[in-house]
Amino acid sequence: MTAGCLSRRSFLGAAGISVAGGMSVGLRVLRGSEPPRVTNPRATDGDTLHEPDWTERLTVTVGPDKADLVGCSDRVIQAAVDYVSRFGGGTVQLLPGTFVLRNAVFLPSHLRLRGSGADTVITKIGSHTVALAEDSDWYDQEITLAEAGDFQVGDGIVLRGTNPHDGGATVIKRTLVAQSGNRFKLNDGLRENLWVSGKPTCASLFPLLTSEHTEDVVIEDLTLDGNRAQNENLNGNYGGCIFLQDCNRYTIRRVEARNYNGDGISFQICHDVVVEDCYSHGNAGLGVHPGSGSQRPRLIGNRFHRNDIGLFWCWGVKFGLAERNEIDANLSYGISVGHNDTDNLMVDNTITNSGRAGVLFRDEAGGRDFWGNRNCLERNRIVNSGPADGIAIDIQGRTKDLQLRDNELLEEREPAQRTGIRIAAEAGPIDLMNNRIVGFAVPIQDERSV
Repeated sequence: MTAGCLSRRSFLGAAGISVAGGMSVGLRVLRGSEPPRVTNPRATDGDTLHEPDWTERLTVTVGPDKADLVGCSDRVIQAAVDYVSRFGGGTVQLLPGTFVLRNAVFLPSHLRLRGSGADTVITKIGSHTVALAEDSDWYDQEITLAEAGDFQVGDGIVLRGTNPHDGGATVIKRTLVAQSGNRFKLNDGLRENLWVSGKPTCASLFPLLTSEHTEDVVIEDLTLDGNRAQNENLNGNYGGCIFLQDCNRYTIRRVEARNYNGDGISFQICHDVVVEDCYSHGNAGLGVHPGSGSQRPRLIGNRFHRNDIGLFWCWGVKFGLAERNEIDANLSYGISVGHNDTDNLMVDNTITNSGRAGVLFRDEAGGRDFWGNRNCLERNRIVNSGPADGIAIDIQGRTKDLQLRDNELLEEREPAQRTGIRIAAEAGPIDLMNNRIVGFAVPIQDERSV
């Protein structure tokens, strides 16, 4: 055997394998045992898995005075956020004051954004909308407005128009980064065609707090006010008091999200998001909007009041928990469950004074099996749902494999034509067990047996 080469026998021996007697003890250790647990981690360059539990991390204060960074704009908050991000994360502490934004605050990973309770209010300017005066192609990074109006460099905007190819809606979020008269450069290319034929517009609309492709963030102890009366609507797939896209492990705690002309809290394709002890109310859209395939959301101990819908499970949200929430006086539904929203548990919630129905399982007939199947409603209290023909729990379409257990459905007004539980004719197996249904003209309307 030449130097630098091993025979098969030598290799097996070096690997701890006995040719004659089978596997040696050494290889069994390599294959069958767990590596030692890390019990006393050290900060090691490049190791993001194990970190000591540091008692103190970098904190930067922001406020109208006597702060590390003094000011009440999005720019000063963003400066603080970017500063702590530069050093691997930390806390931005917002002192008492009202912060008025012209653009969203963009959150990086490993951040704690903490306010001073109700005394910290983040709001936004009133929106204004101007038409585009020139065509912009998909490769462009600028727009020309009919007039510059009140727009400024640094503003967050939404560009909207009609797609010239298929007639669909085009929605693009950008920041204005340079100006010459009524021409503005954008922070990124359009990647869509905004032709004058599609009547495109530019509006000063944006979420208050937002992020994309980040992780391990805490937002707590502050008030977010969307200034609904002075702002146009921005769909919850693009905005809200808080809007997250493709994020992991966010905790939103003791946050008041109010008066947004859209959603209070919306997150899309975000996993392991916790919304806890929050108050989302008076929003034109949804109180909380876990959407677009978000996995394992936990919504615990919140209040969702006077929105269009309190809790809206949306498009493939799975393995979620909604527990001990107070859901009151929402214009349409207390809770809505739909397109592939499966395997979620809703337990110990109080759902009162819903405008149309307390809980809706939507008829998602667009695909082979898009219904909100295998969800569980347990120990909820649903009171005074809908108008004279309102329904406490409305199960539509081919929804199947639901478990409705130990719920109290109560109608304190006259029975009128109200129904406790309605089950559509096409629905599949529904497990009804120990539900108390009181005060309805029809306790259970099971159209499957008609």
